[in-house]
Amino acid sequence: MKILCVVFGVVLLLEGCGSDSYVVRCSGAVGVSGSAGVAATSNPQVARYTFEAPGPGTVTVDFGVDTRYGRSTGAVKASGQGPVSVLVAGMLARTTYHMRAEFTPDAGGPAQPDSDQTFTTGDVPCKFTAVIQASTAAGKNPQPGIELVDGLNAGSLPAPVATDLQGNIIWTYPFEDESAGVAAYPVRMLSNGDLLMLVGHNSSTLLADPAGVDAASEVREIDLAGDTVRSLKVTSLNATLAAKGAGLLLNDFSHDILPLSNGHFLVLAATEKSVADNVSGTPTRVLGDAIIDLDASLQPVWTWNTFDHLDVNRHPYLFPDWTHANSVSYDPIDGSLILSLRHQNWVLKIDYGNGGGDGAIEWKLGPGGDFALLKADGSLDANPADWFYSQHDAEYLGTDSSGRVTFSIMDNGDDRKFSDGTSCPVTGGNACYTTIPIMQIDEAAKTAKFLFHDVLPPSQYSFFGGNTEVLANGDVQYDLAALRGNNASVTEVTGSASPQMVWSLEIGDALVYRASRWPSLYPGVQW
Repeated sequence: MKILCVVFGVVLLLEGCGSDSYVVRCSGAVGVSGSAGVAATSNPQVARYTFEAPGPGTVTVDFGVDTRYGRSTGAVKASGQGPVSVLVAGMLARTTYHMRAEFTPDAGGPAQPDSDQTFTTGDVPCKFTAVIQASTAAGKNPQPGIELVDGLNAGSLPAPVATDLQGNIIWTYPFEDESAGVAAYPVRMLSNGDLLMLVGHNSSTLLADPAGVDAASEVREIDLAGDTVRSLKVTSLNATLAAKGAGLLLNDFSHDILPLSNGHFLVLAATEKSVADNVSGTPTRVLGDAIIDLDASLQPVWTWNTFDHLDVNRHPYLFPDWTHANSVSYDPIDGSLILSLRHQNWVLKIDYGNGGGDGAIEWKLGPGGDFALLKADGSLDANPADWFYSQHDAEYLGTDSSGRVTFSIMDNGDDRKFSDGTSCPVTGGNACYTTIPIMQIDEAAKTAKFLFHDVLPPSQYSFFGGNTEVLANGDVQYDLAALRGNNASVTEVTGSASPQMVWSLEIGDALVYRASRWPSLYPGVQW
């Protein structure tokens, strides 16, 4: 391992260390084309390679620091003779790369390589100044790929970045909308290679704004150069909903957007309602959540609203930010949706019916919900602290042959209830802590159990954000989004009963909404 530091323009390379650290040096320089046919883009670490296709086929680009290349882009379709542009991304800053296009004809026959080209990348944009340190445990092999990190507008990581497993920044989104409280999150890869995200303020901040609607909030699709391909403002969607008589006004897009295989997008949005206090009768602005099904043309075709399906008088945490939805996931077995409601301490199953459902809540998972929590031996777990609380990102993982459903969850633990009747946060013997659960539920028996449950020490308490995912190699990765104030940590551990650290990424002076191991920056390509 080695540490690379750039201090006052001097590069220091230290050998024999147990981790890699990358400190950004910046001057605002963009990439510089080194060969005809390869051009710089507005992103200093992304090149545009233009190749003259001789006919119908596909074009890919191999690239690397020498002519052995080593990495490849995804394939771009050539409909006939003429120029085809391929965005080449995933390169280190301030580095000269060799790259070569390869054409594969639709009619068959051997692939046709171009001549070798070169490109020199520019600096990481100056706004990305986070100190990022990667570590791999001795004798361990992390799941191959890259790490996509959803940096929030806080500290030194104000927008999404990708790193290699050594902690080097290999891609950034040069976020031009940066202002107080505005973020671009989360990032989802589309089948065409573009990236999908939400842009706007955190929904809970809107309760302090009498106007309610965040006009800056939008769904945005970008290419790897960071150029916007298309977008949808929440104000435009509100106008469409009004024209359809939907009876739904959205404050902003919030926390999650999910592309479906049919070309639709499920997006979460905050919505509010004036609710009279059941004691004094005083009206209170209450913030709830909606799910909007957008078709391939970004037109709404199905909606769901918490105010239509839940009791507004149940508010265990941080009312009047009543439900605070932060993830939506899709169950392909029955076409239902899985919704995480942080301020209810619940995960819901919703009758979406692939766009034809009535939105009924089929079950509620969590404390006070429809399921009994079981211990490993099958007996009842009566300790309330063992449930998840104030959770983020409940993701459907699969259904086994017996119909049991598995989820991953980030259990932040903010509102955790203890057996002595106290709650987090407390000033006593019960400290707040975060856990990493993989849960399996039996819908028929209404029981839930842990397949994996890493209970972290109070020193690793992460009060918001984050996610948990099961990697292709069976390891579990989790993002502790907010540690020790304004820091984050991403960790890959073995999926065993006693998890062992495999790999970690420590990020200073930054909050990380989610972090995910992607095979590469291109769909269907493994680096």
